[in-house]
Amino acid sequence: MSKNLDYATLESTSKWRSLPPPPGFSKSITSRTGSKTSSAPPPEAYNQIKEKRALDFATAPAKSLPMQAFMLYMSGSGVQIFSIGIVVMLLISPFKNLAGINDAFAQFAPSTAKNPKSFTTLLLQKLVYIACNVLTLGVGLWKCRSMGLLPTGTGDWLAFETRGLAPEIALF
Repeated sequence: MSKNLDYATLESTSKWRSLPPPPGFSKSITSRTGSKTSSAPPPEAYNQIKEKRALDFATAPAKSLPMQAFMLYMSGSGVQIFSIGIVVMLLISPFKNLAGINDAFAQFAPSTAKNPKSFTTLLLQKLVYIACNVLTLGVGLWKCRSMGLLPTGTGDWLAFETRGLAPEIALF
């Protein structure tokens, strides 16, 4: 019994030979030493793809807002550890994102960029990213206000008001 399997003999003597090939199957044999028929796309095409990916990355914080808003809604307006944890996560993540904005967009920098970590590289995408993170921060601050954690009413500032002079009352 031979340990080597000869695939050429299987092709001609197979009982499955009469079956049609599966959809999408191509019987063309490619040569490993053959010349490459397709040329690589130009660098401009890569730069356009990178810009599109950078815009997708920039709008990612806004795409996660509906889920975060649902989590905030489900946590309620009371001051519990669960709702505080969600609000803290929502308030800290924009600051973390904005602190690492240049590093996050460096992978999407065009090949012609002199400094990929410069703020002016992909400026439009970075401005969209900043706007989406500010929107996330606004949702977090809105939740803090609805929980009563932000001093927005006049009663919250009574300790800092001074008392006026009492009016004199004349009874006669």
